[in-house]
Amino acid sequence: MPVQPFEVQVSQAAIVDLQERLARTLWPDEIVGAGWEYGSNLAYMKELVEYWRTRFDWRAQERAINAFAHYRAEVGGLSLHFIHERGKGPNPLPLILTHGWPSTFYEMLKIIPLLTDPAAYGGHPADAFDVIVPSLPGYGFSGPTSQRGVNLVKIAELLNNLMTRELGYQRYGAHGGDWGAGVNTRLAAAYPERVFGIHLSVTWFSAHPEGRLTEEEQQLADQLEQWQREETGYAEIQGTKPQTLAYALTDSPTGLAAWIVEKWRAWSDCNGNIESRFSKDELLTNIMIYWVTHTINASMRLYYEHLRNPWRPSAEDPVKVPTGVANFPKEPWRDFRRSVEKAYNIIRWRELPRGGHFPAMEEPQLLAEDICDFFRMLR
Repeated sequence: MPVQPFEVQVSQAAIVDLQERLARTLWPDEIVGAGWEYGSNLAYMKELVEYWRTRFDWRAQERAINAFAHYRAEVGGLSLHFIHERGKGPNPLPLILTHGWPSTFYEMLKIIPLLTDPAAYGGHPADAFDVIVPSLPGYGFSGPTSQRGVNLVKIAELLNNLMTRELGYQRYGAHGGDWGAGVNTRLAAAYPERVFGIHLSVTWFSAHPEGRLTEEEQQLADQLEQWQREETGYAEIQGTKPQTLAYALTDSPTGLAAWIVEKWRAWSDCNGNIESRFSKDELLTNIMIYWVTHTINASMRLYYEHLRNPWRPSAEDPVKVPTGVANFPKEPWRDFRRSVEKAYNIIRWRELPRGGHFPAMEEPQLLAEDICDFFRMLR
């Protein structure tokens, strides 16, 4: 199937069904004064679900999403959805922006105009990009998938084919965080003749530095240990028995929202107040993309596939493509620079003043500026 224009369009019957399910939510109990300590807070979830049922306007969000140029193409036997926005400048560079979990292509929408038309936002037209934002296979309008083996290696192969065979770019750059960082790292490792640079908000290599840790490194080590102990249960479930969890999340929109929202709160630079970073409309639009496409199960399967076929760069086989790292202070998976530099060809490392795991939505201006600064070095 050649590249075809695509429009996001959800049936009214699906919206009515959603509202009926939300109205029938059977609420759990909660420990008095628990806050978010045990998981998604009951009072907040009731507030969010009531807003979702009575005030959230999916049609308005749908129109905003469709303001971008959407396409679908069959690549390697899978249907891939992606946005393709042309840059406004003398020589736009092709740039693929890749999301992670529990995110969707929607996370990237704020930074697309900043990258395609930087002059309109105080930048320089020479920094313009052609921006491609795929939905990862199995996510949103690229899913669900139905075959084994859709892991980082496979996804990188699919996205490289999308960029080169389907869209005709001979060379391109890449940005991503979370799974997107892993996919883009693999792109750089496997296709260095195609990828001229990668920009990451989290790296795909984690190892304690050799020798004695500095005070800063020890603090980071302690944070990572605590995070691993207290915040990674979701990954163990999704990496071992995603199908079991999928019955609940596919059947209950409230359950789906609770599973996703708790991560957006814990992983962002919100100091416990999720709506200081994301509006209810933003949170619910991201959740809706999972709900209306029935892809929460397929998205979680990426953890299962990765656990059985893990891939990471190494000091023995490092990524040679020029790499830039934007470190946001509340990114949970920040890595040790001394270790990362052994596995990547780091030519730029920047500590950002604020932001967390979802920088394209939290700090779009900061992220866009850093992407432009990095790739300006490679133009």
